[in-house]
Amino acid sequence: MAGITRREFGRLPDGRAVAEYTLDNGAGMTLSAINLGGIVTAIRVPDRRGQIDNVVLGFATLADYVERNPHFGTIVGRYANRISAGRFALDGEACQLGINDGPNTLHGGARGFGTRWWDAAPRPVETDGSVALDLRYTSEDGEEGFPGRLEVSVRYTLNARNEWRIDYRATTDRATVVNLSHHDYFNLAGAGTALDHRLTIAASRYTPVDRHLVPTGTAEVAGTPFDFRQPTCIADRIRQGAPQLSLARGYDHNRILDHSSSATLSFAARLEDERSGRVLEIETTEPALQFYSGNFLDGSLVGTAGRLYRQGDGLCLETQHFPDSPNHPEFPSTELRPGERFTSSTLHRFSAS
Repeated sequence: MAGITRREFGRLPDGRAVAEYTLDNGAGMTLSAINLGGIVTAIRVPDRRGQIDNVVLGFATLADYVERNPHFGTIVGRYANRISAGRFALDGEACQLGINDGPNTLHGGARGFGTRWWDAAPRPVETDGSVALDLRYTSEDGEEGFPGRLEVSVRYTLNARNEWRIDYRATTDRATVVNLSHHDYFNLAGAGTALDHRLTIAASRYTPVDRHLVPTGTAEVAGTPFDFRQPTCIADRIRQGAPQLSLARGYDHNRILDHSSSATLSFAARLEDERSGRVLEIETTEPALQFYSGNFLDGSLVGTAGRLYRQGDGLCLETQHFPDSPNHPEFPSTELRPGERFTSSTLHRFSAS
């Protein structure tokens, strides 16, 4: 039967107990998350033979998440992706953020949302068998340099159709910028490389980057290694000698999704693993998706199953607004003002064929 269980996952250095909640849809899929960073520690789904494996990278201990987590499974904010030089101007006021990625601010700074304590509350099982977990966090004015006191809520919902939906909400008491996402490293095989997966991304354009991986504008994907409009094995393209791939050591680029509506969920990407038959389809209300191919996994991290994580052992498909939007007025705005509500939704649909 569908339900949610809770266990202590570990204790922080200050003594606070971190809880892990496991959402079970009663149909063979479970999702586990902790209230530190809203981190998803495991997603277990069946393959074509019914064998269940964890399809996201993670750690076995809380200490690893605290001390060395490269954003495995985190809620990303206040601003997902990069802001050039950690600077932008809003209403004529200069804002300087914390720098944590070369000269840039990445994923909200050194203490972004993925490192913060979230209040967690399981919801009653719905009549359709859906189970959900509510997470809430208040980001104070000036946190990591961002203006405004931001009230954030995130809901994880798991239904009987093996769909994981994330709903984000935020309000502010002062003009600010917001770009929320989720940073899961997927490997549908459950182990080994994810570069042999086939990937489809519904994007005809992307944002090329400079040497600091900050967008320089927009470009067409046609005729480049960035064209995933048809199902394509990632390994077939990633080692082509394109300058953009060299800059990022692989894929770490924002794709501009072709859908035009931000009010409803629209198809963004499809990931397929031929060995297991597992398929992941992603729908979102966001205008973009960051495809990151796990370029900086170097074998120094030991994962949940005791295996070393190497380059390409997991990949990220982060639905979001564009990187560095506060410095690009031509990009969709990420500004949020008092009286407005930030909303965003992303659906992950798992299946096997």
